[in-house]
Amino acid sequence: MSLATLAAVTTAAPTKLDPLELFLDADIVVQLVIIGLVIASVWVWALMIGFSLRLGGLKRASAAFEEEFFEADGGDATLDNRSRKKIPSARVAAAGIAEFRASHKAGLKDREGARGRIASVMEGQVALEADTLASRLGFLATTGSVAPFVGLFGTVWGIMNSFFQIGMQQNSSLAVVAPGISEALFATAIGLFAAIPAVIGYNRFSNKVNTYEASLQRFADKVHAQISREMEEV
Repeated sequence: MSLATLAAVTTAAPTKLDPLELFLDADIVVQLVIIGLVIASVWVWALMIGFSLRLGGLKRASAAFEEEFFEADGGDATLDNRSRKKIPSARVAAAGIAEFRASHKAGLKDREGARGRIASVMEGQVALEADTLASRLGFLATTGSVAPFVGLFGTVWGIMNSFFQIGMQQNSSLAVVAPGISEALFATAIGLFAAIPAVIGYNRFSNKVNTYEASLQRFADKVHAQISREMEEV
């Protein structure tokens, strides 16, 4: 490389990293990888914000319903309202009461068996509510585990392209390979940018779902105790 060429390269070299310039100068494959990872990152944040708002709303609605349910002594009015059917704790209580009514209609010949069936039905409903909430976190888990490898794929492709340029220009100078390697490593950085919040969000919200499931189970136990008392009076 001539002195004039080296001087031109030195003059054109950027003084700081510019993510947009790195993206625009990258190979088309690396660009597609970066675009996919950016979209995944945006979706991760949208999902976490939406899930946080949804879970907070369900907790408040469940707390209000449970208080009203026990104040009304398990009255049907607290379950007949259509809006109550959207509340997980209301569905848990409704499942237990429905089983109690079915057993009572059959004559309650085996009270212990009926208690076991009621407990089993409500435990199943609690697990269903928790599974429904947890299923929304699947994208976070997938992104957290896959995004780094997708970014690594973009990095490997970019480095391969840089080595190809070395062969084409028959020059192994850093001025030739450095831009391509920088663009390639940028894909890994974007992959980590998408993966790290996804992993943190998944762990955090999984813990919150487990806590909410435990809260529903405590409510189910209280409902079961109340139904058991009513069975003794029959």
